[in-house]
Amino acid sequence: MGAILARMFPPAFLPERDMPDLTGKIAIVTGGNAGIGYHTVKQLLLKNATVYLAARSPERAVAAIRQLEAETRHSAIFLQIDLADLRSVRRTAEEFLSKESKLDLLFNNGGVMISPPDMLTAQGHDLQFGTNVIGHFFLTELLLPALSASHRASQIPARVIHTSSAGHIFAPGRGIEFASLKGGPGRDAWLKAAGNFKGSWKLYGESKLGNIIVSNHFAKKHSDVLVSCALHPGAIRTDLVRHAPLWIRLLEPLYKSPAPMGAYTQLWGATVATPSQITAQYLIPFGKVGDAGPRAADVKLEAEVVAYIREQIVGY
Repeated sequence: MGAILARMFPPAFLPERDMPDLTGKIAIVTGGNAGIGYHTVKQLLLKNATVYLAARSPERAVAAIRQLEAETRHSAIFLQIDLADLRSVRRTAEEFLSKESKLDLLFNNGGVMISPPDMLTAQGHDLQFGTNVIGHFFLTELLLPALSASHRASQIPARVIHTSSAGHIFAPGRGIEFASLKGGPGRDAWLKAAGNFKGSWKLYGESKLGNIIVSNHFAKKHSDVLVSCALHPGAIRTDLVRHAPLWIRLLEPLYKSPAPMGAYTQLWGATVATPSQITAQYLIPFGKVGDAGPRAADVKLEAEVVAYIREQIVGY
């Protein structure tokens, strides 16, 4: 059904037709071996960009790169990263910076969804917030020299694209309940009150709201060198919901669009939209500017979230 609806009501933006040639542009796509990330890499390669496919599993990344070569006749470059381990994030950034002097496009695309609440990152953070938000924040900070170099070389701002979700509405209360974000007695009490099923969705919502908040921070803090935006890719069929109950997975084909369409909005934001259109904005399918609501625009909450993340990355 989702595929039928996609054919009946095609989006105005089509990457094959509308994206410009990207010869000379350098991009990183986290989570590039599967789903939305894979199709983002594919379209960038088709437009002649140099693309670093960042993923945790070498085996899956190599398989994806081989498939991309067959489909595009271009090769992506594997960049190993585990966003759930801050030490890995630093190694990844250092590896990239040893190979490239600039970075034009950073897609903070990788992530996890409604993972079991007992799953934590290497540093003990909630797996969803730690991976989706803290890991990507740290990566972006470490890559700022290359993003700045892109601007100096071209006088065009680099672009940082944060893949969020309409699921940010599931965030509880003010949007971020800090006791829930790191393993320990406080989180245990929070999870007991929330319940495992609702707790997982609330944690997912916090991570997706966190993506928007972090995007807003980078847009303001580094407006001299880059454009930063967050987006909802749409209801898309990928393996991201592998932790969801069976009934949710069975209903997916009825209302979700094919995986390639999940890349459309972030590709539009990265390559077609003007900086003034999208910086500090929340994009929605397919290639439009939407409204993430008042919690995403709460400057006090933004300051608290950024301060919290900075505390977590100290020493890494």
